Amino acid sequence: MEADIKPTDERTRVLVCGRILAIAGVLAALLVGCRTHQQTRLTLSVAASLKDSIEEAETDYRRNHGDIDFSNNFGSSGIVAGQIAEGVPTDLFLSAAAKPMDDLQEKGLIADGTRRNLAGNTLVLIAPVDSKLNSFQGLTDKSIRLIALGDPASVPAGEYGKETLLSLHLWDQLNTRFVLGKDVRQVLTYVETGNADAGLVYATDAKRSGKVRMIATAPESTHMPIVYPAAIVKGSRNQAAARAFLDYLASPPARAIFQRHGFTMATT
Repeated sequence: MEADIKPTDERTRVLVCGRILAIAGVLAALLVGCRTHQQTRLTLSVAASLKDSIEEAETDYRRNHGDIDFSNNFGSSGIVAGQIAEGVPTDLFLSAAAKPMDDLQEKGLIADGTRRNLAGNTLVLIAPVDSKLNSFQGLTDKSIRLIALGDPASVPAGEYGKETLLSLHLWDQLNTRFVLGKDVRQVLTYVETGNADAGLVYATDAKRSGKVRMIATAPESTHMPIVYPAAIVKGSRNQAAARAFLDYLASPPARAIFQRHGFTMATT
């Protein structure tokens, strides 16, 4: 009886093992497929003044790149550059001035050959819509008690603003009236809410608000050129995906988005 049973048991064992191997093969294929379709998350550290433009650009990009997702860190260029220098994981850095990018490049934290200028901007003097202010010189009037300005130590718009006021010989007269913002969007909010009587922001920020009006444009000769460089961070684990998105940001569809938000286009 035992001799008759053993072959049957052996055949059963072979069949069971074969089915297990087949199931394992299917599962392995499914796992490979899942890995193939995994999302790639790009982490961007971005100047606050680019917030609306970058979010719109990301939405446009994902229409044809459904496997890409984004995580954004918006703030003053100096502060987010400092975070990158301290090791905060970042794939792409978009600055509102050359200096924060220069600082990272000098430290060897920018991927070689990836830096490019994406856009430009204009610095403007703003005030609440009912203000009687009509010029930079009018800032010296006693009715202007507080002037909002980005912190020149970390906010490019604040640095450009300081340069402008120094050039116009107004800085020393006004230096007791400044309220410093952590980024250009906070400066805009100070003026919108009436917590400041005037402020210095980018034209793109003034354009997005219905609560302020542009009083004057800072002459280009009074400050360093306003340029927005972008580059891949050397420590990025998503170099190929970051490069593809950076290429997109320099493409006609993305340039159209920047222009629609009031940015000028960089030539280099």
